[in-house]
Amino acid sequence: MAESTYKVVELIGSSTESWEMAASAAVEKASQHLRGLRVAEVSELDMALQDGKVQAYRAKVKVSFKYEE
Repeated sequence: MAESTYKVVELIGSSTESWEMAASAAVEKASQHLRGLRVAEVSELDMALQDGKVQAYRAKVKVSFKYEE
């Protein structure tokens, strides 16, 4: 197997529906700008609040892709 190098970028997706949709939003946006996405890892979940109510679910996602020179 040939040696490979991968780059990891961290994104934050948001959704008014769920954490799953927030994570998917981050991956969808990344796929529009990066080629060859390999792995997505949810590293943190939180919620944006206003007046004690959930306004948005947020997912911090690390995505990796093969580094090409």
